[in-house]
Amino acid sequence: MTLLRYIPLFPLAGALLNVFVGRWLGRRAAGLLACAAVGLSFVVSFAIFSLLRATEVLREPLFTWMEVAPLKIEIAFQADALTAVMLLIITGIGLLIHIYSLGYMGHDEGMVRYFAYLNLFIFFMSLLVLADNLLLLFVGWEGVGLCSYLLIGFWYQDHANAIAGNKAFIVNRIGDFGFLLGMLLLFWEMGRQGVWSLSVSELQNITHLLRPERVRLITLLLFIGAAGKSAQIPLYVWLPDAMQGPTPVSALIHAATMVTAGVYMTARLSFLFSMTPETLALIAWIGGLTAFFAATIAVAQNDIKRVLAYSTVSQLGYMFLAVGVGAFSVAIFHLFTHAFFKACLFLSSGSVIHALGGEQDMRKMGGLRRYLPTTYTTYLVATLAISGFPLTAGFFSKDQILWAVHSSPAGSTSLWTLAWLTAGLTAFYMFRQFFLVFHGKCRVDEPALAHIHESPPVMRVPLVLLALGSIFAGWLATPEFMWGSLWEGWLEPVFSAGGVANHAASEDEILFMGVTLAISAFGFLLAFLFRSPENKIAEWLSRSAICRLLAGKYYIDELYDFFFVRPFTASARWLAQICDPGLIDGLVNGVAERVRGGSLLGRQLQSGNVQHYLFAFLAGALALLAYFLGR
Repeated sequence: MTLLRYIPLFPLAGALLNVFVGRWLGRRAAGLLACAAVGLSFVVSFAIFSLLRATEVLREPLFTWMEVAPLKIEIAFQADALTAVMLLIITGIGLLIHIYSLGYMGHDEGMVRYFAYLNLFIFFMSLLVLADNLLLLFVGWEGVGLCSYLLIGFWYQDHANAIAGNKAFIVNRIGDFGFLLGMLLLFWEMGRQGVWSLSVSELQNITHLLRPERVRLITLLLFIGAAGKSAQIPLYVWLPDAMQGPTPVSALIHAATMVTAGVYMTARLSFLFSMTPETLALIAWIGGLTAFFAATIAVAQNDIKRVLAYSTVSQLGYMFLAVGVGAFSVAIFHLFTHAFFKACLFLSSGSVIHALGGEQDMRKMGGLRRYLPTTYTTYLVATLAISGFPLTAGFFSKDQILWAVHSSPAGSTSLWTLAWLTAGLTAFYMFRQFFLVFHGKCRVDEPALAHIHESPPVMRVPLVLLALGSIFAGWLATPEFMWGSLWEGWLEPVFSAGGVANHAASEDEILFMGVTLAISAFGFLLAFLFRSPENKIAEWLSRSAICRLLAGKYYIDELYDFFFVRPFTASARWLAQICDPGLIDGLVNGVAERVRGGSLLGRQLQSGNVQHYLFAFLAGALALLAYFLGR
């Protein structure tokens, strides 16, 4: 027996204990219990990571879930190098977010319920990455969708929060429908080869026997599911609204759990996606367009968390861009580094919001550097990392994506240009946010200014650890002309082809890296020039039509509302008010009326009078006698 079962078991136990006895334990004890559960999962995950140095795959079957010959589905866990990386992200970053939540949610009346949901989120995400078959993976997939709904709408008394939770749930159902269709079609195709199973390992063994046209359709359907979970065009609209929930929830969703599920699934099935260059090309273009599109929206947002939300959509686009050019391990590497600096950014923004009593409008901040020194430092480090500052984590992972797009046969000049422009936009909107929040004149209201204070240690320690990860996590995969990569060798057993892009010590790559740094520096320079909202040019630009378009998020939500939501609700209202009473109720009531009318005759015949019955018997006997005599 391996230790795999205990990774999801601990957070599940923590969630159940908080549900049933949390109110008697008290808020503080419930929070510590939840932290301990995730901490134990992290310890086991690290042990699994150590064991995988000596072996490629660990597998632990638990029991048979369903068996209808010839189909047999097991509840079984499997861990390889990719699983180990994902588990360390989920449990490690998740643990820091749990600890941070002790301070951030310490005075909330729903703290016990909050930690139960948080533990349940970790359970389902662990189940997703540990599953050895697609059906069990789908259980975890749906579970994280449910937990996101519960946590985004955690403060459900606020109508906006409830709407955001519903929006996340409904949009993800659209993607999940595609995933389910792809999974069922894949199951049918495997059955044609005599393998009635959804096991990933068995699928990998017979992939070459599947029909190419069916594989193309299957991968397209599976990518629809990935686009929903990982917020790609056109199903990205739920993620910016997900920031309505508590800030630690935003960090968990955006950095460590739900949005990474789509990228993980495509990487896990890389052998299937690699068979369909057309699907990969589509993924690359959707990823590149999403990265650029979301970045343009982020430049004009004024809500501190909404900027970070669109930043997440953009960075996820980078990951799918890497997937689309076949650089699967590069995509996972950016997922790994992104987890550190995006969690650090969200939790640091939470520290700012906590200090300002809930204020999220950056135009009402400014000059907070002297009030929040630790938050300022961690925010700066994470901003440098996401902008690709040299020797930070984002510098190495983003450079590898750009180089992979440039050097891969599947890449193109257009795709590289989109990724290159997005790098400059990222530096611009992140440093614009940084300057608006921490530099310049303090624009905080006088009552709030008197109460500004740095967060307690239980919130600051996770920030410092994440800031350190935002610097050093990228050092695991540096170009060969620096000190080489450990990442490529680690994921090599999982990705037989692709892997980290070739980083030979060439003049082309060094020149390429310099160009990327130049456009990021240009973005920083623009942000510095427009760092103050009182800047005349910035003020003029904010009133321009293009800026209003970007601030309005291209009015995509309004277009969706006009073309999809309103027609759907109108048709539902028509069905409820016209069709349902007239057709459905009319049909049911009509049948009932006909039965009732027919029963009236029967009721007249059944009078209960014995003389009438004797007369009926005599009439029947005479009729029978007349019939037989007439023959």
